[in-house]
Amino acid sequence: QVHVVESGGGLVQPGDSLRLSCAASGGTFSAYGMGWFRQAPGKERQFVGYISQSGRSTDYADSVKGRFTISRDNAKNTMYLLMNNLKPEDTSVYYCALTPRLLSGSGRYTEENYNYWGQGTQVTVSS
Repeated sequence: QVHVVESGGGLVQPGDSLRLSCAASGGTFSAYGMGWFRQAPGKERQFVGYISQSGRSTDYADSVKGRFTISRDNAKNTMYLLMNNLKPEDTSVYYCALTPRLLSGSGRYTEENYNYWGQGTQVTVSS
């Protein structure tokens, strides 16, 4: 069973940066594509970004494109989400998810394609 843990959330001010981490254990890390999703209070969970198994392919939601960067270190079994120029509307619980599938296009945005999920980490952007 794959175990997924997010970390790095917190309270920041608008314009600040924050880096989230997602550590996975119990499987072959490099065999999994990985995604970030987020859920704000009273709203549905939404796609944030994706990185392929090799790390060579990434994809982002329009709302974060140019501000957020996903990377992974397969030697450390860890994925990262660097968030720059944070806005109040980025306030959400951020979830990491893993998939054994090779995803492309809209498949990357679909929660049902991900098999393993973390418990989430809270990010609050407020002045």
